[in-house]
Amino acid sequence: MSGVDGLYGADAALAGAAGKAGGDCLSANEWICPEYVTSRGQELADATAQHVWITVVSVVLALLVAFPLALAARRWQRAYGPVLGLTTILYTVPSLAMYALLLPLFGVGASVVVTGLVLYSLTVLVRNILAGLESVPDDAREAARGMGYGPGRLLFGVELPLSLPALMAGLRIATVSAVALTTVGAIVGFGGLGNLIYEGMDSFFKAQVLTASVICVLLAVLADVLLLGVQRLLTPWVRAGARKPRRGRDAGRGPGEDGGAGGPEPGGPVDTVPAAAGKEA
Repeated sequence: MSGVDGLYGADAALAGAAGKAGGDCLSANEWICPEYVTSRGQELADATAQHVWITVVSVVLALLVAFPLALAARRWQRAYGPVLGLTTILYTVPSLAMYALLLPLFGVGASVVVTGLVLYSLTVLVRNILAGLESVPDDAREAARGMGYGPGRLLFGVELPLSLPALMAGLRIATVSAVALTTVGAIVGFGGLGNLIYEGMDSFFKAQVLTASVICVLLAVLADVLLLGVQRLLTPWVRAGARKPRRGRDAGRGPGEDGGAGGPEPGGPVDTVPAAAGKEA
C-alpha cells in the first residue's frame, strides 16, 4: 500500500507541476486563479447576491426594531437599563449558539440567519440612536418648541436630523458587521459567500476560499463608503461647518466678536430649526 500511495503522491505532484507549467491554476490549486473567476462566475454572482440580500434585509429590520427600543429607553427611565442590558447580552452570545437556539423556532432557512443578524445589530444601533438623540442641544429643542413644534414634529423635524451623524455611524458599523457575520450562516446553508468559503475549506480549494473572502471584504468596504456618502448628503451642515474659513482680523475671534454678527455658527444646531420649520411649512 505504501508503494501505491507513493505512486499516487508522485502523480499528484507531477500533475501540479504540469498545471503550473501550462498555466492551469485550477489544476495547480493556486490561491490567485483568474480561471476560477471566469469559470465559476455565475456561482460567485449567486453567492454575492444572496450575501447582499441577507445583509440588507437584516440591517433594515434591525433599524426598524432598534429605533422604537431607543425611543422607549429615552422616554421611560426604567426601560433604559433593561434595554441596553438585553441588547448587550444578545451581542455576547456566540453565533453558533445563537443559530442553534433559533433553529427550533424558524427551522433551517434564511430566516434563522436574518434573525440572528438583527439581534446582533441591536446593540450598536440602539446605543448610537440614544447617543445621537442625547447630543441634540437643549437650545435647539427650546427654539423648536417656541415655534410650536409638538413632540412628533420635534422628533422627526429637529432631533432626528441633528442626531444623524451618530445614527449613521452606528448604521455603518452594523452593516459592516452584518457583512462579516453573514458568512457564519453557511452552517445552515444560507451564508452567501460564506457557503463558498466553507466548501473551499473542506476541500482545500485555495482559489475559492480566497476569491470569496476578497469579495466579502470588498462588499464591506463598498457598503461603508456608500453609507458614508449618504451621511454626507443628509448632513450638509457638518461639511459647511468644517469648511468655514476664518481669515484676516476675524481669525481667532469667537462667536459674537465681529461687531454685531454674534449668534450660533452658520449650520449650527439652532440654525437648523428654522430650516426644518421651512421644510415642514
